[in-house]
Amino acid sequence: MKEVILVTKRLISFLSFLLVFFTFASLTVAAETGTASQEWVNLRILETTDIHADLMNYDYYQTKVDNRIGLVKTATLIREERKKSKNTLLFDDGDHLKGNPLGEYLARIRGMNKGKTHPVYRAFNYLKYDAIAIGNHEFNYGLGFLRTALKGAKMPVLNANVYSVKKNKPYFKPYTILKRNVIDESGESHVLNIGVLALMPTHIMKWDKANLEGKVFAKPMLETAKELVPIIKAQGADIIIALAHTGISSEPYHSDTENAVYYLTQIPEIDVVLAGHSHSVFPGQVYQGLPHTDLKSGLINGKPVVMASAFGSRLGIIDLKLGHRTGRWQIESKKSYTKPIADENGKSLVKTDKGLYKLVKEEHEEMVDFIKKLGL
Repeated sequence: MKEVILVTKRLISFLSFLLVFFTFASLTVAAETGTASQEWVNLRILETTDIHADLMNYDYYQTKVDNRIGLVKTATLIREERKKSKNTLLFDDGDHLKGNPLGEYLARIRGMNKGKTHPVYRAFNYLKYDAIAIGNHEFNYGLGFLRTALKGAKMPVLNANVYSVKKNKPYFKPYTILKRNVIDESGESHVLNIGVLALMPTHIMKWDKANLEGKVFAKPMLETAKELVPIIKAQGADIIIALAHTGISSEPYHSDTENAVYYLTQIPEIDVVLAGHSHSVFPGQVYQGLPHTDLKSGLINGKPVVMASAFGSRLGIIDLKLGHRTGRWQIESKKSYTKPIADENGKSLVKTDKGLYKLVKEEHEEMVDFIKKLGL
């Protein structure tokens, strides 16, 4: 009987040892793979680009409603996507002030009244953009108008490669590091540091020579990005997003390249590229032959890229899954795509954002009345 009890005790001790051993081992493996604390964060990045003052779903040239355009429609998509994700960021990629009669009227006729916020920036404030880029068309009304208009923007306004001639320093804020609380899949909160920089073509010095010569100069996009990203990384950025107001082409790069997205994706420290300028759609079939490109997942050289056409017609979306491994955040999966506000026949797919409509209604109606007075 004593022998049976002894064997039983030894068996219990052995089983207890195995239980402790395998529990420890599984926890060790889980910690190494980042799953022990379930630190998996899904991050959704939203993009508008080349709005060109199309705040309303209205064609001022034909004086009629046009549901294929308008930030008042895109805003509804923004709200819908925010509801679907715990963690979202919203950016605009530039060319938002000029491009339709409303933009012209506000700049050349009505002007910027003291204390009034430009309706484009009023809209951006309302939608709580995290940061916005300066596009080449922002210079069309001159630096004075732009500086005055930008006073109303309540988010970081970025560009890294336009420099002041007088100071030989970036004319705008070149980059920012956004500190955002994100919620992982287990409901725990973490601080994520998102580095954001913005770039545009050097061609501005030709396109807007009269407004810019002697005041600013433009450095090449790729060289500027390569100089800045190690600095942004050293300052604690977990990921880096490029707001690239430039198109997509694999033609050989040179210092005056207009469409540089392809080459920006080859910079190791840049994790995400939001593209614009060329009014195209990425991912889209027009880029079928682009080397090292996965149109199904929206990747170029393995990096997620999105371009949401123009005029508010689409919302760009990039979904990232971030895992916390070896003490830092890493992108485990990525996918980019766009969503339209209307179908191919111009039928609206989303409702108008009533709040935004009310916010920009005054200038819109003023513009419509001005057109009527001209007899157009």
